[in-house]
Amino acid sequence: MTGGGSSIPEVQRLLGVLAAGRRVAEAGTAFGEGAEAMARTAKSVVTVELDPERAALAVQRLALYDNVELLVGDWQELLPPRGPFDLVFLDGGGFKHKPEEGSDLVFGLLARGGLLVMDDMTPGREEFDPVRAWAHGHSGLKAAEVRTTPEASALLVARI
Repeated sequence: MTGGGSSIPEVQRLLGVLAAGRRVAEAGTAFGEGAEAMARTAKSVVTVELDPERAALAVQRLALYDNVELLVGDWQELLPPRGPFDLVFLDGGGFKHKPEEGSDLVFGLLARGGLLVMDDMTPGREEFDPVRAWAHGHSGLKAAEVRTTPEASALLVARI
């Protein structure tokens, strides 16, 4: 896992494939590596970073891409007015720890047929996981988990 710094190369490749031709949102830009991977193939990317210092570094990385809008602030406030999106990479904020507090917000970010990606998941986790429970139990969603490395996985969630 990344400790909040950067997307691993395996996730960057996955994001590039999933973003192809889509309107994309990212919560948790960090240093812009995930946003850059998506910008290479996406129609457009709106990415939000809470930390101004990280955002300043990401601006440099993303300067070559005309299809990227980087915002500094809280994704929960900044992304909903710009949605819905075809792909949402939720890589920041507290959703993974308390999905019940933001489930309607996250669901609302997704266009019908849109995909939500959450990485840094622990494969084979046996104890209760509220994010997996939300994704698998929501009547408007279908979820699958894919291994990105032997020690990590990503949760892919489609709005149906």
